[in-house]
Formats: sequence, structure tokens, C-alpha cells
Amino acid sequence: MTRRIVQLVVGVIFYGLAIALIVRGAIGVAPWDVLTQGIGKQTGLSFGVITVIVSVIVLLLWIPIRQKPGIGTVLNTLLVGPSAELGLALIPEQSELWVRIPLFIAGLVLLAIATGLYIGARFGPGPRDGLMTGIHHRWGVKIWIVRTSIEVVVLSIGWLLGGNVGIGTVAFALLIGPMVNLTIPFFLVPAAVSEKPLEPIKH
Repeated sequence: MTRRIVQLVVGVIFYGLAIALIVRGAIGVAPWDVLTQGIGKQTGLSFGVITVIVSVIVLLLWIPIRQKPGIGTVLNTLLVGPSAELGLALIPEQSELWVRIPLFIAGLVLLAIATGLYIGARFGPGPRDGLMTGIHHRWGVKIWIVRTSIEVVVLSIGWLLGGNVGIGTVAFALLIGPMVNLTIPFFLVPAAVSEKPLEPIKH
């Protein structure tokens, strides 16, 4: 249990720091972060505050799909935003492309590791992942269709609001799936140690 809790907390904190690295890379961010940036430009609210607000709104969407949150869901909602805010405060904006590309790469790798850590701890998915898997389990829609549909919608809204869409957004979309397919099994807590096994996902 101690290992799982530590792994969960480290995972969600790393997730926020990874987002900050990708944002500072400034070559395009993940779809949900495009939305966060867009809302930030329109409202003046900080990136971390918007991340938490959006997470809470997404959690409310769990109600009609009968998805139940876990401890991991709650900590993800509460800690990712502040962790991203901390990372943005510690990592200054960069103007040189030769600096920004390594920042993006480091952020992408750290995010894949962070995802493996917090999902592998088996305390429940984050709000956005849970929305995706919840729709999949509730109505049987293929997971890739659900994920693509959701991310196209949030990306479009974020772009219209002024979020940063670029080559990094495309790279994220293409690479994050294969990367987490490696990190989740690597960090997955054995089912015998866990109170609740992960539900299978039918692609």
C-alpha cells in the first residue's frame, strides 16, 4: 500500500511538471492543454487554476456515465494543476528553438513516465482518462474513437480561444500512446497487491 501511495503522488506531481516542460517548449501542447491555454488567454486565470477547474467540470461529466472516482482521481484533480503551476514558475520562457525542443522532449518523456506511475498505482484514472474509459465501458464505443472525438473537440475549442497548436501537438498525439503502452506495464502494481484490478479495455 505504501508503494502504491508514493507512486501515485509522485506520478501526479511529475505529470504537472511534465505539462510545464511541454508548455515551455512552446512548439505545441497536448489537446487538453491547448484548451487550458485558450481559456487562460480569454480569462486571465493561471494555467494551474484552469487545470483544476476543467478537471472538476470533467468529473461532473462522470455522473451520467456512472464512472466512479478513486483516490487517484481526486489527487490528480487537486495536484496536477498546482504542480504545473510550480513547474511554470521554475522554468522560464525560452526564445531559442534549440532549447525549446529538448524541453518538449523531456516533458513528453516525463509525462509518459508519470502516466505509468499514477495509473500503475491502481487508484483510479485521472478525470480526462476516466471520461474516455467511462464512455467506452458505458456504451461500448471503441476507445480510440472516444479518445479521438474528445481530443478533437477540446483541441478545436482551445485553438479558437488562442491555445498553442503546433508540431508538438501532432508529436504528442502520435507518440504518447506508444510511450504509455511501455510505461504503464512497467510501473503496474501486481494485481495480487492491489485491492482493485484494472478493468480491461476493448479496443
